[in-house]
Amino acid sequence: MTADHVTNLAVVVPAHNEEALLPDCLAALRAAVERVRRRVALVTVHLVLDACTDASAAIAAASTLGVSVVNARAVGVARTVGVTAALRAHPRVASSRLWTAHTDADSVVPAHWLEHQIELAAAGADVIVGTVRPDFRDLTRAQSDAWWATHTPGVANGHVHGANLGIRASTLLAAGGFDPVPEHEDVRLVDRAAGIGARITASDDAWVQTSGRPVGRTAGGYAAYLREKLVPLAARDVGDTTEGRTAQPDDASVQAVAG
Repeated sequence: MTADHVTNLAVVVPAHNEEALLPDCLAALRAAVERVRRRVALVTVHLVLDACTDASAAIAAASTLGVSVVNARAVGVARTVGVTAALRAHPRVASSRLWTAHTDADSVVPAHWLEHQIELAAAGADVIVGTVRPDFRDLTRAQSDAWWATHTPGVANGHVHGANLGIRASTLLAAGGFDPVPEHEDVRLVDRAAGIGARITASDDAWVQTSGRPVGRTAGGYAAYLREKLVPLAARDVGDTTEGRTAQPDDASVQAVAG
């Protein structure tokens, strides 16, 4: 694949009953958008409200964002609706020059998030797999200790998170887009992108803070990883290190629960 210069940006944000966290998410996105506005021809943000029964719609109405509404209870469907809206908002731009950035409504991106993504795209990336950190205020002491024991700041672990993902629109389309599933749609898409030869870059330089709540919007996902997998994983790694070898995360299992 040959990378084209990115001229346009589109941010896609699915939301399901996130009235408590959505305002901070949108405020952070506004800051990120302002930082890149002069570096691209057009940047748009597409919020997709999926089966929301709380005040998320009112919060969205008070913003100046493009808002779509679905009733799917499936983040893969919501992301696809957002991508469709993004493509319509950038009709005269080649898909290879349109960069799509993806996060979640329970997450807060850093101000340089979009800037970092377009810089990596300029360096040749077709897909950017970013890292996330939980809001440690939501975690127990044991969970916090376990998270720091299994993560090294500055080192990208390569795990796929929908809350911090970037992909060239041409690559997204060639890989078949997001599957219409309630979870792990992000991992599936990146796997297919790798299969068609996309250049995938993992980075921890623009990590995203995401909710550390114990009960998530789906049965699996990041909440289940924090609740059920994190502490045992840290204990296993400590045991492996004690035995004289460096522990390696089980990439397949972590990706399956942390997307």
